[in-house]
Amino acid sequence: MTRVDFYVVKEAGTNARLLVAARLADKAVQRGHRVFIHTDSEDHARALDETLWSFRDHSFLPHALASDMTDEPVVIGWGQTPEHHDDVLINLSLDIAPFFSRFQRLAEVVTQDEKSLASLREAWRYYRDRGYPLHKHDL
Repeated sequence: MTRVDFYVVKEAGTNARLLVAARLADKAVQRGHRVFIHTDSEDHARALDETLWSFRDHSFLPHALASDMTDEPVVIGWGQTPEHHDDVLINLSLDIAPFFSRFQRLAEVVTQDEKSLASLREAWRYYRDRGYPLHKHDL
């Protein structure tokens, strides 16, 4: 069964979500995991792509957009079904990813803006009511 982790950020906004996703992906890859990051749109995916290129001055996180049909350790999608990934899913969409249950772990990033809080409270209830193991991390 998929383990669901909620990472609660004390900040608001898209940039905070992107930076947390970058840090989570980096940490997961360092531990040997493969990561699929699910976003709301192609624009959001491209913004995350830029963040992954620049969030650290001294390191590089191998990644690609799902549209590039690649098998990098980190793939960013915006509606595509992950083809080669079933290890770690980072969901940056405010909707529950329809394919989340094929992953070993799911990370939901919660920021302090109304839309994010409301959507992710609903997601917490959804996962809880279906018996998924839930973990909360305050960042």
